[in-house]
Amino acid sequence: MPISQAKVKSVTSGDTLVLTSVSNPNQERVLSLAYVSAPRLRREGDEPFAFESRDFLRRLLVGKVIQFTVVYNIPTGAKRDYGIVTIQGGQTLPELAVGEGWLKLRDDASRKDDSEEAGAQLEKLKLLEAKARADSKGLWASGSGRIENSYELSDPKAFLDEHKGQAIDAIVEKVLSGDRLIVRLILGPTKHQQTMLLIAGIRAPTTKRTNPSDGKEQSGEPFGEEAQQFVETRLLQRNVKVEILGTTPQNQLVGTVKHPNGSIAEFIVKAGLARCTDFHSTMLGGDMAPLRQAEKLAKDGKLGMFKGHIAAKGAGASANAAAVVSRVQTADTVYLRNKAGAERRVNLSSVRQPKPTDPKQAPFAADAKEFLRKRLIGKHVRATVDGRRPAQDGYDEREMATLVYNDKNIALLLVENGYASVIRHRRDDEDRSPIYDELLTAEEAAQKEGKGMYAAKPPAAKQYVDYSETLQKAKIQLSLLQRQRKVPAIVDFVKSGSRFTVLIPRENAKLTFVLSGIRVPKSARGPNDTAEPFGQEAHDFANRRCMQRDVEIDVENTDKVGGFIGTLYINRESLAKLLVEEGLASVHGYSAEQSGNANELFAAEQKAKNAKKGMWHDWDPSKEQDGAEEEAAPTNGTNGIIRDSAAAQRKKDYRDVIVTHVDETARLKLQQVGGGTAALTDLMKSFRSFHLNKANDAPLPGPPKAGDFVAAKFTEDGEWYRGRIRRNDREAKQAEVLYVDYGNSETLPWSRLRPLSQPQFSPQKLKPQAVDAALSFLQFPTSPEYLEEAVYYIGKETNDKQLVANVDYIAPEGTLHVTLLDPKVSSSLNQSFNSDVIAEGLAMVPRKLKPWEKAAGDVLGPLKEKEEQAKNERKGMWEYGDLTED
Repeated sequence: MPISQAKVKSVTSGDTLVLTSVSNPNQERVLSLAYVSAPRLRREGDEPFAFESRDFLRRLLVGKVIQFTVVYNIPTGAKRDYGIVTIQGGQTLPELAVGEGWLKLRDDASRKDDSEEAGAQLEKLKLLEAKARADSKGLWASGSGRIENSYELSDPKAFLDEHKGQAIDAIVEKVLSGDRLIVRLILGPTKHQQTMLLIAGIRAPTTKRTNPSDGKEQSGEPFGEEAQQFVETRLLQRNVKVEILGTTPQNQLVGTVKHPNGSIAEFIVKAGLARCTDFHSTMLGGDMAPLRQAEKLAKDGKLGMFKGHIAAKGAGASANAAAVVSRVQTADTVYLRNKAGAERRVNLSSVRQPKPTDPKQAPFAADAKEFLRKRLIGKHVRATVDGRRPAQDGYDEREMATLVYNDKNIALLLVENGYASVIRHRRDDEDRSPIYDELLTAEEAAQKEGKGMYAAKPPAAKQYVDYSETLQKAKIQLSLLQRQRKVPAIVDFVKSGSRFTVLIPRENAKLTFVLSGIRVPKSARGPNDTAEPFGQEAHDFANRRCMQRDVEIDVENTDKVGGFIGTLYINRESLAKLLVEEGLASVHGYSAEQSGNANELFAAEQKAKNAKKGMWHDWDPSKEQDGAEEEAAPTNGTNGIIRDSAAAQRKKDYRDVIVTHVDETARLKLQQVGGGTAALTDLMKSFRSFHLNKANDAPLPGPPKAGDFVAAKFTEDGEWYRGRIRRNDREAKQAEVLYVDYGNSETLPWSRLRPLSQPQFSPQKLKPQAVDAALSFLQFPTSPEYLEEAVYYIGKETNDKQLVANVDYIAPEGTLHVTLLDPKVSSSLNQSFNSDVIAEGLAMVPRKLKPWEKAAGDVLGPLKEKEEQAKNERKGMWEYGDLTED
C-alpha cells in the first residue's frame, strides 16, 4: 500500500483527523484510524471520555507532519478513508491510542480486511486493548468520564463580571475569521464553556459566508481568507490563555488570546492581515501600544491589506520643535510662536473642547479654556505635528499637533480633568495622537469619576460686567478700584501698544485699560489704515508680553470714553516702563507726574535714548540739550515757581463746604453746602423714619457684591445711612461699607445691612454728597507718626465747622484740590487752613510741583515762608531738622 505524507490540521474525535497537503494548505482530507472507534463529542451531550480521547490525539498530532497508509474505505454514503498513521519516532496509530486506553476495537473490525497482515494487526490491537482494560486506562478507568460542556452563554455580562481579568485555559475549536474564534474555555476539571470570542484590539477582513436568512453566499473582503488561514495554522486546536476584557453591544465576549509564543493579535497585525480598532482601546489600555506599533510596521512595509498604503507626510522640522504658547483660542486650539517670532495656529490632536452645541458640555467651555490658559500661556512647549486637515466646509487648513509641557501631554491633561473629549477617528485618519489609546482610557476614567464636563452639576456661569461700556458705568467702578492696589487681572485682548481689554475675575468686571504716563505710536486698525512709525512694533511687543497673561493693575483715573487709566504690571514690572525702555513709547510728562511714576519713566526713556532704540534710533543729544535750555528760560527760583510780575492771576472758585471725613492719608471728604445738603437733610429724616418702621426690617436678599448700594447701620450712633459695598467677606459674612454721603467707612456684619431699593433714597434721586478732595499745595510726611498727627490736626480743626473752599484745580477723576478758609478768620487766600498746616510742621510745599501748582507763584511764596518758619522752630516733622536735605 502507498505511503502518503500530510499535516494534521485538526482532530474531530479520538479516531478522526483532518489533514492538509504539506505544500498546499487548501487541500484537505479526512482520515479515520482503522479498526477502532472513539467516544463521540455531541452538542446534546458528550459520550463518556469523549473529550479526553480527542485531547490525547489533539496534543499528539495537531500541527505536525505525519505519514499514513489507507487500509480501507467505505464507498457508500460519505466517503471516508481508514488507515494507519506513523508519527515521528516510528510509533503508529491506532496502536498507541489503544494501548493508552483511549480507543477500542470495532465490533466489525475483522470484516474490514481479511488479509494476513490485517489479521496480525488486529491480534496486536486486541492484546493492547486487553492490557489497557486490565490496567484501567483511559476509557476503562473507573468514574463517569463525563464533562459538562455548555454551547450557549446565557448571560455574557454576568460571565464577564465573574471572570474578568482571569487567565483562562482554553482550546481554539474553530477559526471563523482572523479576529473571531470559537473557543472552549476550561473553567474546571469537569466544566467547559464553548463560545465565540472577538480578539481584542483588531479587526480582520471578513471571510466568505452564507446568509442564514436566504441561504445566499456572501463574498468575503480582500485578505479575509489569508487572515483566517494565518490564525488557523497557529491557533486551531492549540492550547491558549484567554483573558475576557469586555463585551460588544451585541453581547459577544471580547478578550485577548495568548499562545505560548505571544498574543496572536500582534502577529496578525504585523503581517498586514488585520488593523487596529479603537473600540477595544479602553479595554486593553497600555496593551494597545504594541498593536499600534505592529500596524505601523505593516504599513511601512506595505504588507497584506496595506499594500497600497501611502504614508502621511512627515512632520519634518516641526517634529518636537520648541515654541511658546502665545494665545489660547479654545480648549483645543492654541497659537504657538517660534524662536523667529512667527505665529501659527494648531489644534490638539484627537481631542475636542466641550461642544458649544451640547447643552451639557457647553457650560464647561469657559472653564476648560481657563484651565488651559493658566497652565500654558507664555510657557515653552514641545510641539509635534501629527497631521494636517485640508481646508473644507469653510474651515482653513488645520495642523493637528501634540504639545508637551514639563513632560506632560497637554491633551491628556485636559481629558484627565474632564475638559476635553476624545475624537472617534475614521479608520483612514492619519492625524491621530500618538497616545490615542491613553486618551481613551483617561476619558473613560474621567467619566466614571464625574470630572469636568462629566460632573453632575454645571459650573456657575460667570458674567463679566463691561464697566467701560459708558463713562457713567466707569465712574461707578472707579472709586472702588482706586482704593485697591495691584488688583489681579487678566489681559483678554491687546487693542494697541497702550490699550487693553482686561478682566478682573474677583469683581466680575471687564474694562478697557489705558497705560498712564506714556504715549505709544498708533498701530494700524485695519488693512486700509496706516500705522505710525514703531506703532506696530509697540503693538506686537505688548501682544507678546501681555496677551492672556495674569497681570496686576493700579487704577488712577478714567478717560472721556470710559477707559480706565493706570499702571499695568506684568511679572511685577511696569509695562509702560518696558515699552519706554525698548524705545516703543515716549513719556507724557503731565500724566507721568499725575501717576507718580515720572522718575522711573524718564529714566527708562533716557536709557532708550542712550541705546538709540526704537523711535530714538536717530536721537541727537545736543539738539535736546538746546531745547531744554530754551524751555527752562522763562522760570526762575526754587521748584520752577514763576516769579514774573506778569504771572497769571490765581483762579477763584469759592464754595461753602463741610469736611465730613479725613482718611488716613489726609485726603478729605467734603459736602458742598447748598441745595444738595438741604436735600440730604430731608432725605435723612425720611430715611430714619423708614428704617424705624419694623415693617421695613427686611435683610439683604443675598450676599452683597462689591459696588452695591445698601442701607447701613453706623456703629457709632446706631443710625441708618446710605452706603456702598467696597469689599465683601463671604466666610465672615461681613462687608466693608463706604458711607457715600459722608466719606467714612467701616466693616459691618451683613445683619446690619438692608437693601437700598427704594427709589426715593436711590443715588439717582440724590447723588452721593461726599466729594473727594485734597488740600492744595501740601505734601504730607511719609512718617506714619507725623502723618497720623497731621490727620488728627485736620480733623480737630475742621470738625463741625462750615468752611469756604477755593477750588484750585479739579483732577480728571473729579478730585477737588482746595484751599480751605475759615470765614471768621481768613481775609485773603494767604490766610488759609492749608497755610496753618504747614505752619504747624505737619506738611510741606511739594518738592515736585504739578503744572497747575507751578502757575500759582503768588501762593507758593508765602507757603514756603511758613515752611521755613516751622523748620526754624523745629515744629512737627521738622523737630529733628530738615530731613529733606541731602
